[in-house]
Parts: sequence; C-alpha cells; structure tokens
Amino acid sequence: MDVLRAARLLLKRHFEQVDFERNPQKIPYMVTNFDYDVILLDMNFTRDLSSGKEGFEWLDRILDIKPQSTVVLFTAYGDVEMAVRAIKAGATDFVLKPWENDKLLATMQAAFNKHRAATQKEKPAPADGQLITGNSSAMQQVMDTAQRVAGTDANILILGENGTGKDMLARHIHQLSLRSKAPFVSVDLGAISETLFESELFGHVKGAFTDAREDRTGRFEEAAGGTIFLDEIGNISLPFQAKLLTVLQNRSVTRVGSNKAVPVDVRLICATNRNIQQMAAQHLFRQDLLYRINTIEIFLPPLRERTEDILPLAEHFLQVYRDKYRRPVSSLHESLVQELQQYDWPGNIRELQHAIERAVILSQGKSLMPKDVFVKSPAREQEMDTGYNLEEMERNIITQAMKKCNGNITEAARELGLSRAALYRRLEKYNL
Repeated sequence: MDVLRAARLLLKRHFEQVDFERNPQKIPYMVTNFDYDVILLDMNFTRDLSSGKEGFEWLDRILDIKPQSTVVLFTAYGDVEMAVRAIKAGATDFVLKPWENDKLLATMQAAFNKHRAATQKEKPAPADGQLITGNSSAMQQVMDTAQRVAGTDANILILGENGTGKDMLARHIHQLSLRSKAPFVSVDLGAISETLFESELFGHVKGAFTDAREDRTGRFEEAAGGTIFLDEIGNISLPFQAKLLTVLQNRSVTRVGSNKAVPVDVRLICATNRNIQQMAAQHLFRQDLLYRINTIEIFLPPLRERTEDILPLAEHFLQVYRDKYRRPVSSLHESLVQELQQYDWPGNIRELQHAIERAVILSQGKSLMPKDVFVKSPAREQEMDTGYNLEEMERNIITQAMKKCNGNITEAARELGLSRAALYRRLEKYNL
C-alpha cells in the first residue's frame, strides 16, 4: 500500500487524475467503466512472488475488455526476458521497482503521449479555461485579469473556496504565458507533512537522512523555466513560511543535506481557501511572505454567487462524460435544470462535475432527471427526513463542517474529530 501511495503522490504532480487500487479483482470493473489513458499494472499480487504470472494474466484480461488500453507493467523482479514477453503480450513498456522517479515519469509520459496520439480522432479534451469561464460578469472579470497578467512573471495569489477551480485557473494562466512549453508543477502543501516539507519542495542529497538512498530533485527544480503552483499555502507553519520566503527572495534552493545553492527560474502562483489577510493580521501568516506572493490577487467567486454559470457548466460536463463513457444521454431535463440552479453547491464546480459524471455513468435514458443527479431541493430533503441513511447523514455533516470552516481541511477535520487522512478519504468517497 505504501508503494501505491508513493507512486500516486509522485504521479499526481504531473497528471490531472490518478486512481489506485490494490485489489486486482476490481480491475475488470475499472477498465469497463473508466477510460484510462495509461494503466500502471503490478506484475505480482498474491501467488508466486517473482514469476510475474499474475501480471500477464491481468494484462490479457485488460486487453480483452478494452484492446486499445495502454498498459505499463511494474515489478521488482523484472529482467530482459520478462520485459520482452511483456511487450510481445501487448504492454507498452516496463518499469522496475524500486523505481527512479525520472525514469518512472518519463515512461508514463511516453505511454500517455502514445495513447493520446493513437486516439487523436476522438474529440480532444477541452482546455482548462473552458471549465472555469462563464457567462457571469464576475467570471468575465476573472478571465480578463488572467489574460492580462499571464504574459508577465508577476506572482499571483488565487483566493476562493474549495472546488471553485483555483488549480484550473493556475493551469490556464500557465498555458497563456510565455512559459507554456515548460513544466507546470502543482504542489498541495496541505498534503505534505512537515517532516517532508523541505525534501519535497527543495530536494535532498543521498544520505541526508535515513531513507535518502539517492539524490532527489525538489518541486522547485522540477518547475525550472515554468510555473510552480503552491496550493493551500495558508496551511504551512511559520517556520516553513520563513524557509519559503528565503527561496523566493534568493531565487535559489538548497537541497537538504547540501550547502550548495541551486538557482531556480520559476513563475509562482499560489492559492488558498483561507482568509490570508486576516491570518497575517493575527500573525499566523508572515506579512512579508504575503507581500511576496500576491503581486496580483484574483478571487474566484463560489458557484452559488454566479448561478448563471451553473447550466453552461452542467451542459459542458454532460457532453464531456457522455463522450467519455459512450452513454446515450444527451440533455438535461427541465426539472433538473431548475434544481441545479436552486441548489447552493457547497462543493462548487468540483461537486457539480462529480454529480454530472456519476449521473451520466448511471443514466439509462436520453435525458438526465433530478433523481439521476441526486441534487437536494427542499422537497427532496423533506422526503429524505422520513428515513435514516447513515452515509447520507455523514455526507451532510462533512459538507456542513467544510462550509463552516470555509473549506479548510485541517480545521474541518478538527471540528469532526477526524484525522486529515480520514477526512480526505471521506471527501473522496462522497466526491466532495
């Protein structure tokens, strides 16, 4: 499980969505119901530990279900002969573990590019800008600001609730910038423990600490020439705020265990769902760091404050997932449109996106109805009050806590008496 999580943490920096599953029996369901660009498949699960027999069996099953699948095999016991067998059996490539980060990323990127090239005849995915733009005057202003500042190297701070599209706006700005051909590296600061903060961001040298078996490039160096996006910047402690400020001032990083400063040329975009100005006033966030990161400040309004954007977004997601899952559904019923616009969407665009995706997958007709999307109108909430659905109650409690804490994961977890990891699992479970 640790290997899976480590691989996911690495790959999530470079790919929009990474799912992982340790039970191979779920492979047929996942391959049937989702269109993955690349599948990274372990060769060994529970039976003979080194032959790779299980990996070849599951490779055959995957290609039987979906012949166009791009599969990279993953093993600790590989050799040249097994690699040749894997390629002949239909795999795209082969990776040995323990892996080298650069090698794994290069292999996955090559497989990803190969899959996308092979499916060019299909409708291309929309640009990130299409997911965050809208008809509302508030969003028109956001997009106008993004357009004007993208061509500069000014540091940008994006503010807004969880799910409003802060990460997509950051990517959109990068795509419009002069650095668009260089890397865009996204860092979720809220998900990095303090013990790994410096290593993750600045890198380390071999032997710097117990598990440092090789030199490692940090996120700032990975983003060289491009853009680094620091999400949830309001969640880092004061000592690490000071370290980050030093890097931004000196425009160089020093890897853990080294005395050598490495120059870095990056464009900085940060984001937070917290009231960072208030935090600075309360001495919870360094004022000098705030000055450094918010040369330009952009506020993304919540979806409930721009209801005129709900229908275009819903129709956009309907089209995307109808094509992706090859479903017959083609429209939103009038009764659903009314409920979509009445609901306050505490999870914002992310909640709307997941709701439409789930509805498209489960739909059986040509028009999505309110019951397909499970949107709660006042009438539907009264119906639910007549029974006790524990999962729905838990979902509602978590939604209320997230709203009360303005989307802050740490504060919501404390409010609910959960660990951050436990809350993250529930947020993923309920698509919040």
